[in-house]
Amino acid sequence: MLWGVLPLYWKQLAFLPPATIVAQRMLWSLLLLLPLLRWRGEARSLLAALRTPRALAWQLLSGLLLSSNWLLYVWATLHGRILEGSLGYYLNPFFNMLFGALWFGERHSRMQLAAIALALAGVALQVPAVGRFPWVAITLALSFALYGVVRKRAPLGALAGLTAETALLAPLALIWLLVTSPTPAAAFGIGGVQVLLVMGTGLVTAVPLLCFGHATRSLRLSTIGILQFIGPSLQFLIGWRFYHEEMTHARLFSFAIIWLAIAIYAATTLRARHS
Repeated sequence: MLWGVLPLYWKQLAFLPPATIVAQRMLWSLLLLLPLLRWRGEARSLLAALRTPRALAWQLLSGLLLSSNWLLYVWATLHGRILEGSLGYYLNPFFNMLFGALWFGERHSRMQLAAIALALAGVALQVPAVGRFPWVAITLALSFALYGVVRKRAPLGALAGLTAETALLAPLALIWLLVTSPTPAAAFGIGGVQVLLVMGTGLVTAVPLLCFGHATRSLRLSTIGILQFIGPSLQFLIGWRFYHEEMTHARLFSFAIIWLAIAIYAATTLRARHS
């Protein structure tokens, strides 16, 4: 649910460029995760795992997917495209379900496959509805769904994996802040409130991602897909009601098609569990 209200938070950081916000997210998340990793006694196992090329490659790949998803989402939020961002996260669970079937042998009924097809049709309707190909939504959905696949295949657990991802990319984040900021203080904003908002990026980033990382290793991707509809629903309401992004009848019809697909898939899944 925290993911769903994050547009409100990123809007408060509009005094910084999107890439700077993402760099701050990376560094503050790492500062939060390292003591937690040591407290859990997983620091040595993380260092040992990263000495193997396979683990290093998986964590680097997942880190790149995650950071690119972050960057695009923050950019979309700060440029008045929260609704398109929510569309991406509506589509993301269906990609999770599709990838679960392709790579992890998760099976779907005909009604569930029909729901996936209906959701994709709803996304296709966005093209005439907004007058352009919804590249933001598609890229967000694909990058985060692929991140879920990589996290499921990666050898490290939720905490160690997220720490490895941020640690591997933290040097790039630090270089970016040093190169693009005229002074070190400029990367943190002006005044105590702005500094606290920047520091808080670590908390609002690490907590939901730790939960997500644990879920990908414990639950079916299809189950995760159903739960992930909560976030974009909140994002949709924030973009529409709080920031008054354009909501045409055609666009609303497109979202209605996706909501119908969600209802069909959820009802079919619940019926299968109780049968």
